[in-house]
Amino acid sequence: MDEYQIVELVKERYRTGSIKAFRNFLLNDTTIISYETYEHSYQHNAFISKQVIGQVSDQITTFVSTLEFPTLIKWRIILYAYLYKKGYVFTRYGSLGPAPLPNLKYIIYCITSDTGITRYEFKDKLVIELVDLDVAGSNLNVPKIMSSVLGPKLLSENNIIENKIDEIIEHILSQKLFAGHMWSDAQDILSQYFDENKRDLLKEVLKISQAYERVFRPYRVVYNTKTWQPVVM
Repeated sequence: MDEYQIVELVKERYRTGSIKAFRNFLLNDTTIISYETYEHSYQHNAFISKQVIGQVSDQITTFVSTLEFPTLIKWRIILYAYLYKKGYVFTRYGSLGPAPLPNLKYIIYCITSDTGITRYEFKDKLVIELVDLDVAGSNLNVPKIMSSVLGPKLLSENNIIENKIDEIIEHILSQKLFAGHMWSDAQDILSQYFDENKRDLLKEVLKISQAYERVFRPYRVVYNTKTWQPVVM
């Protein structure tokens, strides 16, 4: 499947109510299952971890910044998923299960707006944004940072890195990849502009947007949830 086919598939599964809140997994047979179903299935069939090719995050938000820049605002999914793809697991919040996901390729955000949102153009809209995990990981310098933190030989495959995950994340978040801004500063600027209506930040937002496209190279489609057709926004 190419990016277009995957996004269309996710849209159809969302339309029929097949995607559960928060974490879901896309399998190579085009099935989308909840995280809970995956964990249960793994107990009986460990091979299912090798069938996972995508992680689908479904949520409702009141923030326009999340609808506009989900990969930057919901950054933890990218970092955790990359570590799982490379053979590492951890058990704290954000865990993607009991085993590595060696064939994980896509992170897919599936987001709708809460009824209390102020921006009318997001009413009755579904935002789906797909990111290639290898592309994002490389552009975020994750391999170099992992090597720096874990040592030149890294830890053995399938090793739980509970005591190292925070250090890896700290290094990644300290980079000024978004128009000279670190992640938290870029998030604050986007939040102030889109959610607090501070329009004097437009120039910085445009620069962050360009960096966002360069780092994540997202494939993004916005659908009208009444017609289920793509719309231009």
